Amino acid sequence: MPWFWQRCTESLVVISTTCTPEGKQTVAENARDHRDGQGRSEYHGVPANALPLTASEDRQWATLAHFGGILGCVPSLLIYLIFRDRGPFTAQESKEALNFSLPPTIAAVLANILVFIPYVGNIFAVIATLIWVALTCFSVAAGIHVNRGQPHRYPYNLRWIK
Repeated sequence: MPWFWQRCTESLVVISTTCTPEGKQTVAENARDHRDGQGRSEYHGVPANALPLTASEDRQWATLAHFGGILGCVPSLLIYLIFRDRGPFTAQESKEALNFSLPPTIAAVLANILVFIPYVGNIFAVIATLIWVALTCFSVAAGIHVNRGQPHRYPYNLRWIK
């Protein structure tokens, strides 16, 4: 066995063992020894319930949901899925931002795909750029409005997600 392989495997053995008074024991054996009467590990816990957001955190995540429109619908979708149960203002505003940014994001993706069509691809490149500029302007204006603590409603919004 080459010297570097032996050294690597020795360090793996050291990492995967724990020192106990009885001697060396692997992590799996250690976990097996620490079981309660029902077969679960004593380290087994219940899933932590997320704490509600404070007023400033609620406003912060709602603002970030709107500013995320610069990158498309993904940031507002993630904020909506993660924080909708933790703050009412964040739930309302991230849903509004998601409803607004979803159609332009789909249109921009389609326009970017159509860029590869010969002769008319440049037109779709300009359309995709205009979509992104408009989405950015509306998202930044909404983010500034929401950062003041006021709810924002986009004037042109399909509101697919209720």
